Amino acid sequence: MSSIKYQVSSARTLDFQIERLAKRLLPLEQRSNQIALLRLTIVLIGIVAAILTAIFFNGTLAWFIVALSFLVFSLLVLVHRRQDNWIETLTRLRAQKQDQRARLLLDWENIPAPRPIELLAERKSLARDLDLTGYNSLHQLLDTTVSRHGTQLLAEWLTQSRPDVNALHARQNIVRELKTRARFRERFWLTYRRVLQRELEGDNLLDWLRTEFPSARLRWTLPIAAILVFINLVLFALAQVWNVPAYYIFSFLAYVAFYFWNKDHREAVLNAVVRLNTELEKFRALAQYLERASYHDAPHLAELVSLFQNKTPAPSEQLRVVQWITAAVGLRSNPLFAVFLNLILPWDFLFAFLADRQRARVAQTLPEWVRVVHELDALIALGNFAALHPAAAFPEIRAREFSAPASPILRAEKLGHPLIPARARITNDFEIQNLGQVEILTGSNMSGKSTFLKTIGINFCLAYAGAPVIAANFVAQPFRLRTCIRITDSIADGFSYFYAEVKCLKELLRELGAPEELPLFYLIDEIFRGTNNRERLIGSRAYIYTLLGANGAGLIATHDLELAHIPEKNPLARNFHFRDDVSEGRLVFDYTLRAGPSPTTNALRIMELEGLPIT
Repeated sequence: MSSIKYQVSSARTLDFQIERLAKRLLPLEQRSNQIALLRLTIVLIGIVAAILTAIFFNGTLAWFIVALSFLVFSLLVLVHRRQDNWIETLTRLRAQKQDQRARLLLDWENIPAPRPIELLAERKSLARDLDLTGYNSLHQLLDTTVSRHGTQLLAEWLTQSRPDVNALHARQNIVRELKTRARFRERFWLTYRRVLQRELEGDNLLDWLRTEFPSARLRWTLPIAAILVFINLVLFALAQVWNVPAYYIFSFLAYVAFYFWNKDHREAVLNAVVRLNTELEKFRALAQYLERASYHDAPHLAELVSLFQNKTPAPSEQLRVVQWITAAVGLRSNPLFAVFLNLILPWDFLFAFLADRQRARVAQTLPEWVRVVHELDALIALGNFAALHPAAAFPEIRAREFSAPASPILRAEKLGHPLIPARARITNDFEIQNLGQVEILTGSNMSGKSTFLKTIGINFCLAYAGAPVIAANFVAQPFRLRTCIRITDSIADGFSYFYAEVKCLKELLRELGAPEELPLFYLIDEIFRGTNNRERLIGSRAYIYTLLGANGAGLIATHDLELAHIPEKNPLARNFHFRDDVSEGRLVFDYTLRAGPSPTTNALRIMELEGLPIT
C-alpha cells in the first residue's frame, strides 16, 4: 500500500475515533449536568425539610433529615466526581486523537508550537539547514513528549551528526515495539495528563538529591527535641491537673531556644522537600503505570523499564513515602498550625529526619528512574511517528564489512521528505556505490534540487535517532554529517554572505581531512553562489576536485552546467538532474531524479512568464 493510501486510511480511522469519542461524551456531559442539578435539589429539599420538621415536629427528626440529606449529597458527589473524571479522560483522549490527525496531515496550525530547547553550537547549523528544530520542523512534528528533558533528548537525537550505532540500534528495537503498542503510548500520555497539564520537570526531583543535608545533625537533634516536647507536655499536664507550679515555662523556653538554634539546618531540608510535592505526584503516577503495564512480546521495552518491574518495595511505593513526608511538611504552611504541631510533637525535627532517611534510600535509584522515564518519553514520540507512517522503513545503518563487501555505501528506495504532505510528496531512488564519489546535481530553478538534498539529510537524522525513514528501503554505512545549505550573512560578526559560505566550505574540508574512522557525508547547495560567474566556476571546479577520492561522499547542487563536465574527466563524479517543462504557459515540475546533466534551464522562461524583458 502506498504512503498516500496509508495516510488516507489512517486519517479516516482517526476521524472515526474522534467522532465516536464525541458521541460518547455527549450523554456523559448531559448526565453530569443532571447530577449537578440533583445535588442542588437535594441540598435545598434537605434544608427546607429540616426547617419545617424543626418547626412543626421536633429537633431530633430535623437533625436526622439533615444527616440523611448530607449522606445522599455525599454519594452524589462521589458519583459526580467519577463521571467528571471519565469525561475528562475521554476529552483528553479526543484531544490526543486530534493531535495525531494534525501530525499525520501536517496541519501545522493544530500542532503545538515547538518548546524551547538548547543545542550545542555544532548542531545548530545542521538543525537549521535540514529544518530539524523550530517552527514547522521535524522536532515539532515528532514532539509528543510530556517532560522537558524528553523534548530536549528528542532534539539531541534528531540533531546528532555523528551516530552512535549501538545506541541507535537499541532505540530502533524499542521503537519497533512501541509502534504497535498504541494503548501503551496513549496510557503513558493520559496517565501524566490526568495529574497535571504542565510538563514534567525531572530536575526538581534530582535537585532534592543534590541538596546538602546535615544528616548527622538531624540524627541527634530529633531525640533531644522529642525529650523537650515530652517534658513540656508532662509539666503542662501536672500544672493543669495537680496544680504543680508552671515549670513548663522553662522547658518551653529551652525547646524554643533549641528550635531556633537548629532552624537554618532544618529549614534547608524542609524547603527542599516542599519543592518536591508537585513533581512527585506526576512522576509517581508514571512510575505506577510502568509497574502495572504489560510488556508481553516487547523484550527490549521490558528491559528499558526493568527498574520499575518486580521491585520490592516498588518505586511508586518508595515515592509514596516521600510524598507522604512532603504532605506532612506542607501542613506547616499555616503559621498557627505550624506552632500547634511543633508544640505537641517535634514535628519539624521528625519530618526533616524522615526526609533525610528516605532520600538516602532512593539516592541511588531515583536518578535512574528519572532517566528511564525521560528516555521512554522521547522513544514514545518516535514510536508515535512510526505508527503514523506504517509504510516507512526502519533503516539499516551498519559498517560495510558487516554487509556484502560490494554493497553501496548508501542505497535508498522511494525516498521522500517527511515534512512534505503525502499527497504532494514525490519519492526517488538513489544510490552511492563508493567513498570518494561526488554527485553533481543540476537542474532549473524550483526543480527540487535543494529539497532533495534536505530529503537525504533529514532521513539520515531520523535514522540516527532510531526512527523509521520515509523510504521503502534505506541502507547506509555510518557517516558523519555536514551541510552547507542555508547560509546567511552576519551583520553582527561582520561577515558577508560569500565569506560565511567560504567559512562553511572550509570547515567541511577540515572535517573531511580529519583522521576520523567514520567518513563524512556532505550536502552542499549552490556552491559559491555569493560571487561572480567566472570566479564561482573556477572555485567550484577546484573544490569538487578536492572532494573526489576523499574519505567521504556527498551531493553538490548547482546551476552551473559547466560543472557537469567534471564526470567526463573523473569517474568518481556523477551527474544527476531534475527537469522542468512548460505547459499551457506554466512551468511544470515532476521532481523526479534522473541520471545525467540537466538538459534545460528556466531562468529566462520564468522572467518571461512574469512579464520581465529578456532581450
